[in-house]
Amino acid sequence: MNPGKPALIVVDVQNDFCPGGALAVPQGDEIVPVVNRLAERFPIVVATQDWHPADHVSFAANHPGKQPGDVIVWEDGPQILWPVHCVQDSAGAAFHPQLNAGRFARVFRKGTDPRIDSYSGFFDNRRRHATGLHEFLRQSGVNQVYVCGLATDYCVKWTVLDALALGYRTAVIRDACRGVGLQPGDVEKAFREMAAAGAELVDSHAVLVLLCRP
Repeated sequence: MNPGKPALIVVDVQNDFCPGGALAVPQGDEIVPVVNRLAERFPIVVATQDWHPADHVSFAANHPGKQPGDVIVWEDGPQILWPVHCVQDSAGAAFHPQLNAGRFARVFRKGTDPRIDSYSGFFDNRRRHATGLHEFLRQSGVNQVYVCGLATDYCVKWTVLDALALGYRTAVIRDACRGVGLQPGDVEKAFREMAAAGAELVDSHAVLVLLCRP
């Protein structure tokens, strides 16, 4: 069976998720050189970008008396509250300056609706709206995706789970991801959940070797 054209999905490698940012992922910037090496080899590279309005529901600052890490009930489910991050057109929302964003065929912004959080690169958390990523990949002849970026236990995980649900052969590049780890063990738990759902766990060296084969 023809595996189709592979695509690399780079999830949220933005300043606010890197050291010094508003919602820094530990060692988040360490993946940038790895992602750049991968991006040079893939025929199609796309990226997701958190792009929140200032009044976004996920910001603890928009809920008096609440702190980052608190969980509230919002509409039909729980909502984790975060520091203000990746506000539209802010420096924190920009891609890491060393990331080779020139390789991105398209950038898919998410979290733009102030009432709904959005971890996955495909849909918001309530699955009310699609970002257009699925349509772009299908139109480009892609049915195999490799996912990397920030953060393993949130946006990477949900992007992977949605890719699997949409029928893509899906791999997670472990050394090109870093996690938040709000609770001990969250990152490894996320890898186990992705693998249990059908994702392949790989490292960048193996992927680069595979892509170099004729």
